[in-house]
Amino acid sequence: MDRFPHAADVEFHSPLDLSRAAAAVLDAEGRISGWGSSAQRLLGHPSEDVLGRPAARLLAADPGQRLSALCKADRARSTVLDLSCRDGRTLRAAVTFSPLAHLGTAATVVVAADLAALRGWEAQLALLQGMATESAVGLTIFDTDMRVVWGNTSTDLELGGVAQYVGRPAADLFPEGEFISRHHPPDEDQIMEHVLTTGEPILGMHYRGRAPADPGREHVWSCSYHRLVDARGEPLGLFEESLDITDRYRAQERLSLLVRAGKRIGASLDVRRTAAELADVAVPQLADEVLVDLPPAVIEGRQPPTGSAPGHSMLRMHGRTPEEFRTSPVSYPPASPQAMSLATSRPVVDAAAPPGERASAGHRCSLFVPLLARDAVVGLATFRRSSNPDPFGPEEQTLAVELAERAAVGIDNARRYTSQHVAALVLQRNLLPQHLPAQSAVEVAYRYLPADSRVGVGGDWFDLIPLSGARVGLTVGDVVGHGVHAAATMGRLRATVRTLALLDLDPAELLTRLDSLVAQDSEPHADDGLGDEALGVTCLYAIYDPVSGRCVWASAGHPPPIVADANGSVALSSLAPGPPLGLGSLPYENVELSLSSGSVVAFFTDGVVEDRRTDIDIGIDRLAHVLTWQRCPLEELCDRALSTLPPGPQADDATLLLVRTRRLAHGQVADLELPPDPAMVARARTDTERQLADWGLSDLSFTAALVVSELVTNSIRYATGPVLLRLIKDRSLLCEVSDNAHTAPHLRRARRDDEGGRGLFLVAQMSQRWGTRYTASGKTIWAELAVP
Repeated sequence: MDRFPHAADVEFHSPLDLSRAAAAVLDAEGRISGWGSSAQRLLGHPSEDVLGRPAARLLAADPGQRLSALCKADRARSTVLDLSCRDGRTLRAAVTFSPLAHLGTAATVVVAADLAALRGWEAQLALLQGMATESAVGLTIFDTDMRVVWGNTSTDLELGGVAQYVGRPAADLFPEGEFISRHHPPDEDQIMEHVLTTGEPILGMHYRGRAPADPGREHVWSCSYHRLVDARGEPLGLFEESLDITDRYRAQERLSLLVRAGKRIGASLDVRRTAAELADVAVPQLADEVLVDLPPAVIEGRQPPTGSAPGHSMLRMHGRTPEEFRTSPVSYPPASPQAMSLATSRPVVDAAAPPGERASAGHRCSLFVPLLARDAVVGLATFRRSSNPDPFGPEEQTLAVELAERAAVGIDNARRYTSQHVAALVLQRNLLPQHLPAQSAVEVAYRYLPADSRVGVGGDWFDLIPLSGARVGLTVGDVVGHGVHAAATMGRLRATVRTLALLDLDPAELLTRLDSLVAQDSEPHADDGLGDEALGVTCLYAIYDPVSGRCVWASAGHPPPIVADANGSVALSSLAPGPPLGLGSLPYENVELSLSSGSVVAFFTDGVVEDRRTDIDIGIDRLAHVLTWQRCPLEELCDRALSTLPPGPQADDATLLLVRTRRLAHGQVADLELPPDPAMVARARTDTERQLADWGLSDLSFTAALVVSELVTNSIRYATGPVLLRLIKDRSLLCEVSDNAHTAPHLRRARRDDEGGRGLFLVAQMSQRWGTRYTASGKTIWAELAVP
């Protein structure tokens, strides 16, 4: 099937060739004595109309003298004449007059052709001549045995003389070349055989090699192959068109390399991976090997050293995965090209072996490019060539600099990210408790899993707060969002909860005050950047008393705790949580539970029981099932609970705080109820000394008796009902005096002539800490004494 069905026929015979031109014969008088069929086709006049008549009648004008002169010339002459056609047209024709004086009556042979057709043929001939002598497209003709027959001037220049290759096979032209287009057979003999056999041309094959006339530089050609056939359609051979596209091909390669670099370099926010990404992109298209050297400070996330100077110690990156990554120290002598590149902040090409390394047969050239970001040197990239003998040209140096710039930005971003990550982790460690203090009231274990694994911080918090009377405050909270802002908000709220807890507020009162503070932070004028996170804060606060086994908790939009008693039965709270903090809509309510010794209470955030794929009720049931194993160690229970989380990235931070309750033995608590009579102070002192002797704490008798005496005296003075003295032997000695008065005692400095006002001052001096807490029936003044 014709590949170009609408193509015009190409005729390589001249229109004045006798096989094509209109021919006539004139006698000595200028009359037509011979008229060929070709002349009839050109002008339309039949022979009977023109034979024997003057030829001048066929002229559109009357240049009789000119025609006579042409007929009498002694040699062939050519001119352009306007001829009259039978249909009335005027044809401008190229006419040649050839004298035949020695042949008798036939004086002149006239050959004519359409002038426009002749000019077209001459243009085709000029085109062929230009392609053979001036075209940049190489044309090479091969015979059916695929041996060189002919080549144009361009081919002659590339081969350094095509004559020496005539009769030789195509493989001899570029013995080390190769096709880099992979959509056809990569072997040139196979391509030629295919074209000769099928007649199907193969176009646009990219071929890479070294021209015999320029062996020191690698070129790329675009090659096309076409079959040649004779007039009968039999194959004569084939010809090859080749165009040197080296510059365009390399420009496209540079562009594709930069596009690939933009997608890959710096996407990981990891200094080590970014160094490996630069090598992955540049090898083997630009270099055979890429080495990246960085200062230790950059790898650690610190600021790069200012004024990187020759000889500055660096670390060379090895490995392209975290598992195989390692570093090795490297330094540059002051006169080395690496030191020069760092000192001048410019690329340096060096054809010698790198300092400290022996020259090898494979090493040919190195290009050293400083890694610059924010006007600071963050490292050095070395591009090496071993198999490619070409030095790094200006375009390749520019490309290496662009790749190095992208890598430098990625490395600097990774360095800053590492710095922020370290700062965020430090912030998180400082905001969350590193260890919870050991308490007689409870045993605890906890787990914290931030959803943002890259930053490693989130908005969840938990805490255990020692309170007076051997009690503990337990809290867990959740700030919407992840990252540093959520962590900062979390840290502020955790500190606020701890401060309010030390005021001995009950859970509902503490959440009410916290709600008011969060609402203030969420007002429109709050410009600290933390108000948005504060709008989504939940919190649960509980107080456990190991003397009574009583646990009181309140929730601000937070899931209630799950309780597993000592028998293994699991219970969920039936009271719905109050509104999240900052809304200020509904009051918070206390929930009171009586816990037996050995009960396990699970405080948790949404991330432990909820994810995108499962409902929160399923997650709570899953956690409750884990708590049926409450006799296991708490650390093991924590691991079991988190092992049930679905695999994959978490949607929310997950915090779990497990608490196993303890009860103080009856022998550790002593209560004494005293009537509001000043004479009872001596009894309180005596009973205190006796109880301490029973506990083996006689060394504290004097101090404890003095503290009890002052506290009881103060209560009897202001109370209207009985006074309760309680002594608790725990990690310290706790002395508590409760009454029905709501007036708060104040520590003041007594003057020399004052008869009172020194009691609380003595209590403060002799105890580790002291304070007052309010109850529904009054207040309790307490003091803690260190046990020797």
